[in-house]
Amino acid sequence: LVARLKTIYSGQGIAVPDAIIADGVKALEESRFSYQPTPPSLGRTLATVWVTRRTWGAALAGVVVAIGVGIGGYSYVVVGGAKRAAEAARVEISETLPKTLAATLATARDEAKSTEAVAKVSALATTAQAAVARGDAAAAKGAIGDLDRLVGTLRETWTVQIVTRKGERSGVWRVPPNRQSRNYYLIVEAIGADGKAMARAITSEETGVTKTVATWGQRVPQATFDRVAADARDDGIIETRRVGEKKRGDLAVTWTMPVETGTITEW
Repeated sequence: LVARLKTIYSGQGIAVPDAIIADGVKALEESRFSYQPTPPSLGRTLATVWVTRRTWGAALAGVVVAIGVGIGGYSYVVVGGAKRAAEAARVEISETLPKTLAATLATARDEAKSTEAVAKVSALATTAQAAVARGDAAAAKGAIGDLDRLVGTLRETWTVQIVTRKGERSGVWRVPPNRQSRNYYLIVEAIGADGKAMARAITSEETGVTKTVATWGQRVPQATFDRVAADARDDGIIETRRVGEKKRGDLAVTWTMPVETGTITEW
């Protein structure tokens, strides 16, 4: 081994004394260059933890962050969500709904012209205000919605006219059960400001069922029925077709011909 080492160093142009080579061979024989693991101990464990701190430190930091995010998320979503919902409900019932009610009520009062319309507006306003006062947002919204729809009805304008189209009847009569006299009806429709027929919700006095229809039978006295029939026989044309008018600001129709209470949807 000594001879080989001398040859290697000599080939590289390095002069190494024999004593140094001898010391190196002796150290090799004594295993001075072999790694001997440190026996298990507290010191070895602490040293290992310190050396590997970057690895386990990153993992531990991730766990801490995850726990922090979880706690923060729970606080924001659950606890914070409940607080935000409660605050939103408070603002709605104490600020938003009262403002909406005030604006809708002002509009409704401006539109209402007849005594019936004014009374209807007041009744809905009372219902809405009571709901707001007791903190019932759902009931308040419902009453405000009814008030808003009433405004739409008050703004409507249309006339009730007798149907005179070819192939359609302009009037019919009926004999109700357990009665000897007849009920007379003019077949009418609601014509809007644009000249088009408007569907209306009509309740039949014969069945009690409410239907949305384009035409219906309006009950009239026999004298009114006979007068319209005579008008039609005169020249085949009903000259006076208007039976009534729904004016803006009113809920009920102002009748221009004598009528009776009662309608039908089938004949």
